[in-house]
Amino acid sequence: MNGRLTVQEAAARLRQMDNVLLLTHVRPDGDTIGSAAALCQALRDMGKTAYLLYNPEITDTYAPYAAPYWAPEDFAPAHIVSTDIAALNLLPDNAAPYASRVELAIDHHGSQAFFAAETCLDAEAAACGEIIYHIIRALTAVTPAIAMLLYVAISTDTGCFVYTNTTADTHRIAAALLETDIDIGPVNKVLFRTKSKTRLAMEARMVADMELYDSDRVVVMSIPLSLRQELHATEADIEELSSLAALVEGTDCGITLRELKPGKVKLSLRTGPRVDACAVCQRLGGGGHKAAAGATVDGTLKDAKALVLKAYRDVVG
Repeated sequence: MNGRLTVQEAAARLRQMDNVLLLTHVRPDGDTIGSAAALCQALRDMGKTAYLLYNPEITDTYAPYAAPYWAPEDFAPAHIVSTDIAALNLLPDNAAPYASRVELAIDHHGSQAFFAAETCLDAEAAACGEIIYHIIRALTAVTPAIAMLLYVAISTDTGCFVYTNTTADTHRIAAALLETDIDIGPVNKVLFRTKSKTRLAMEARMVADMELYDSDRVVVMSIPLSLRQELHATEADIEELSSLAALVEGTDCGITLRELKPGKVKLSLRTGPRVDACAVCQRLGGGGHKAAAGATVDGTLKDAKALVLKAYRDVVG
């Protein structure tokens, strides 16, 4: 039943909507929050009623960008739209009542499950924020307020424009956002150039305990629950730790294992061209992109490591 929509078609659908609720994914990052908030602001600029469903896992890093848009408890939406969500199992628990009602999914993941009635997908886009930018341009003006939210979305999903998913279009969009005279200095400082003492301590322990496989081309780092408890780490301290393993010289497959709770492990892959991260994670029920993907598996950290290394071997041969 799912229909594939172009940017212009998605804009046409949104133009007809009012009383819109926007959904973001579990463990929300800058892309899902920035994309949803930017689209919400654009819809409001058009005179429509729009909100974001509160995400209980949001961290202090991204909460300020979403705060003006959280839906009141008594809001009764007529239309449901998701941003940066590839599958229904990535919805936060409080979004369950809306899972079967998603009319439009806007996404950039190649592993998109097409759960919505209609989907606007561009798997070549570096961030969902890039797609949202083009949709908003078809709807209304990209104001400085919208531009800042889109900058957060795109800059975080490209690692401040250094990840391999960054394209010429990424830079063109970023340039257009900067031309609205937004001040990105403070944002970049918070998002990319500041780490808490707890975060640095976690990184030190992860590096000290890292393991190397396949002629040192694969790095595995772990975040056990005990480490988080010992250091009293918050979600903000853990954000983007999945990129650390990929920084080790001579490797092209960084694997991060995070124990979410006893018996449940989140794994993240960051890879070079030799390894299709999405293909590895799809074997474990997850997905993502060729250079960045993830999955959640049952078991201990040791179990998860065995599973992901087997999936890696199956993919690369």
